[in-house]
Amino acid sequence: MLFDRHQTVKNVLKRYHLDERILTLLVAALIGFLSGYGAVLFRLMIKVAQYAFYQNTSDILTFSHTLPLYVIVGVPCLGGLLVGIIVSFGASEAKGHGVPEVMEAVALRSGRIRKRVAAAKIMASAICIGSGGSVGREGPIVQIGSSLASTVSQLFNVSRMQQKTMVGCGAAAGIAATFNAPIAGVLFALEVLLGDFGIASFSPVVLSSVTATTISRHYFGDFPAFTIPSYQLQTLWEFAIYPFLGLFAGLVAVLFIVTLYGTEDLFDAIPMPQWLKPAIGGLLLGLILIKFPHVFGVCYGAINEALFNRLSGMFLISLVFLKIAATSITLGSGGSGGIFAPSLFIGAMAGGFFGWIANILFPSLTASPAAYALVGMGAVVAGTTHAPITAIIIIFELSGNYKIILPMMITCILSTILASSLKKGSIYTIKLLRRDVDISGGMEQNILRSMQVGRFMTEHPLTVPERMNLLDLINTFKTEDASYLHVVNDKGDLTGIISFRDIRPLFEEHDLHLLVVAKDVATSDLKTVQTHDSILTALKTMSNLGISQLPVVGGENGRKVIGTLRDKDVIAAYDKAIIRKEIETV
Repeated sequence: MLFDRHQTVKNVLKRYHLDERILTLLVAALIGFLSGYGAVLFRLMIKVAQYAFYQNTSDILTFSHTLPLYVIVGVPCLGGLLVGIIVSFGASEAKGHGVPEVMEAVALRSGRIRKRVAAAKIMASAICIGSGGSVGREGPIVQIGSSLASTVSQLFNVSRMQQKTMVGCGAAAGIAATFNAPIAGVLFALEVLLGDFGIASFSPVVLSSVTATTISRHYFGDFPAFTIPSYQLQTLWEFAIYPFLGLFAGLVAVLFIVTLYGTEDLFDAIPMPQWLKPAIGGLLLGLILIKFPHVFGVCYGAINEALFNRLSGMFLISLVFLKIAATSITLGSGGSGGIFAPSLFIGAMAGGFFGWIANILFPSLTASPAAYALVGMGAVVAGTTHAPITAIIIIFELSGNYKIILPMMITCILSTILASSLKKGSIYTIKLLRRDVDISGGMEQNILRSMQVGRFMTEHPLTVPERMNLLDLINTFKTEDASYLHVVNDKGDLTGIISFRDIRPLFEEHDLHLLVVAKDVATSDLKTVQTHDSILTALKTMSNLGISQLPVVGGENGRKVIGTLRDKDVIAAYDKAIIRKEIETV
């Protein structure tokens, strides 16, 4: 069945007598199909990139000792250079770990993502991971799946609200295909991206996740991403130990978040072209890889080593800090890749170290350190993403052992509580908060944030010169429909503002009517906005000051009065946002 691009879904439903929910599920299945093959292509591209750089597609731990020093240091540098070029001249959204860009698209642009993002993200992340970048493939595949979903939903011209759900379908499909974990994919999309567990979102997301998992299993088989050892609870007293692992994991998660964004700020401050910075990051990463190839790429081999208790306790804790440093350098310098796999790695090493200590202190009460490494994986993921449900379920799907659920619930919840108490925002939302996008504020606030003052201001407001006497001011208020008068100097720059209540006490002072001038009674401590400021910014300023109007300034010196924004203009913008959202849900 072929669809004209500009034919709406409602017209299709009417023509073919289809239930809207059926068509939504069909589109979700198509998105799952495309995202599943997107995941297959992405994993193939990573192998191609690694082979091009190292002539080997195996885990780095199996052949790192055969590589010359210049290859270990130079290849990540070369990979970073290529990534910088792709990101700078292809699509800036391909920079970083990808999920915040999807969340921003859902919050501010109703899920619309540029079509070129998927191609740029596949190339940039495959090169970054294949050359040794210490990042994961989960974030990129979320962005790739979401980009494909956005393209499909725009092709079918679905409603804006449905388009957001479709983007969630793409994200769920990507996670499901990557981890062979369909339930975790669904929960990630609903808990992290959409924040909506309603049936209207749940059904298509589930179908998309199942479709992508089927495709992934066809090509890669039905087995988990990690080799998981059997887990056995030693005694009930262990339940008193796991809360401390949750608190430890929360601290590690906060350290990871702070280091990641601190490194990003450090690289942003370096005065050099943006496309060159990932190469510098790659060079620094290469120096780490000389002695510690365990932090190479997605690091699944090293995680399996920890899960089978093959690494010493002190080496485990050293890998925690090395991985945090390696991932922060890779992403902070402008690399492309996810933070989910690094969080799993850090959690496995931190949990293994904690289990090593617990075994020393309570040898008869505790399981092997490998069990704590498994639980620690979920705990650090929960602490960094603030998504404990997703973390619990994904570790359960990876292990296939129900006995892990109770320790996972304890540690993931405590890790999330501690991390969210110490640091506002998750590793995803902090990036948005730094752009002044607060998705916790609700959809209406984000729509108001996307509206600029210039669209709603009243142009050519009433101005008066500084030397205008009080009598003329009173007459101006009588003859003009104005609540405020803007006072300007000889150059036309705004110097003050006068409200009617400012001059009311002087009405009976007839002797002063010709002596007092505008400059004497004007409020000179002004708060102003510019045309490019958001309506939300203006609304907060009005609310904090208890005023009903703000001058809008511009010009070369930023002091010329070009308009005024009234509270009723802000209310009109807010009403428009609410109505727009209600229409989208119809």
